[in-house]
Amino acid sequence: MFVVEFTESAEDDLCCFKKYEQTIILDETEKQLSWEPSKETRNRKRLEPNNLSKWELRISEYRVFYDIDESINTVKVKAVGWKRHNQLFISGKEFKL
Repeated sequence: MFVVEFTESAEDDLCCFKKYEQTIILDETEKQLSWEPSKETRNRKRLEPNNLSKWELRISEYRVFYDIDESINTVKVKAVGWKRHNQLFISGKEFKL
């Protein structure tokens, strides 16, 4: 089992969402990333090299970006955003991967 930790910047990103959206994101993140976070699925994928993270979790229009440290069984969530069409927004600002 993996421990899911949020960075301070990811916690700040969550504050941009409504309370019910935060609940959906937190619950699904815990559910999806506690077991086998490095297994690619329909909602989890490895990203091409970028400045943000190595992995992305898709929860409807929401996106959770994370890295995995398998040596200590930890998933570190680095950013949370949402996607509309081909635009990604993190903390209310458009972000380019």
